[in-house]
Amino acid sequence: MSLTLVKNDKKARILILAFSAIIFLAVTALERVTLNVQLGFNPHLFAFVSAVINSFVSLLLVAGLAAAKSGYYTVHRNLMLAAILLSVLFLFSYIAHHLFSGSTLYGDLDKNGIVDEAEKLAAGTSRYVYRILLSTHILLAGISLPFILFSAYRALTNDNARHRKIAKITWPMWFYVAVTGPIVYWMISRYY
Repeated sequence: MSLTLVKNDKKARILILAFSAIIFLAVTALERVTLNVQLGFNPHLFAFVSAVINSFVSLLLVAGLAAAKSGYYTVHRNLMLAAILLSVLFLFSYIAHHLFSGSTLYGDLDKNGIVDEAEKLAAGTSRYVYRILLSTHILLAGISLPFILFSAYRALTNDNARHRKIAKITWPMWFYVAVTGPIVYWMISRYY
C-alpha cells in the first residue's frame, strides 16, 4: 500500500503553520492551568510515560535515519510515521501531566512551590544545567513541529529532494528534543 498525499504546497503551508501555532498556543495556555482532580493515581505518571515515549521516539529516529541511509525507504517511512504517532501520544501525555499536576520547580525539596536559598544551594550548578536543557528542549520542541510536519508532507508527496533538504534540519532538532526530554524528566522527577 502506497501512502502518498496529493501535492498542494499552499494548502499544506497554511495547515501546517496553523496547526503548529494552535499547538504552541494551546500548550502555552495549558501550562498555566492546573485541574484539581483526584485521578486515583499519581499524575506524575504522565511525565514518566512522556519520558518513555520520547525515548522510543529517539530510537525510532536513529533507526529511521539508518534505514534511509541504507536505502530502505519503506522501512524509513514506517519508522518515521511511527515516530510522529508516538509524538502525538507524547503531546497528550505532556498536556495531561501539566493539567493534573501543575508545574514543579527544580530544587524545591520541600515541595512548597518556592525554592529558597538553602534549596538553591543544595541543588547547586545542576539547576543551571537543568534550566539550559529545559530551555533548549522547549525552544526546539516549538520550532521543530512545523519542520517535522513539512518533512513528512514532502515525503508523503514524493518531493524527495525537498524532503531530504528539510530533513537535514529537522532530524537533529527532533532528535535533540526526543533525547533531552527523558533527561529533563530524570532531573526534575526527584522534586515531584
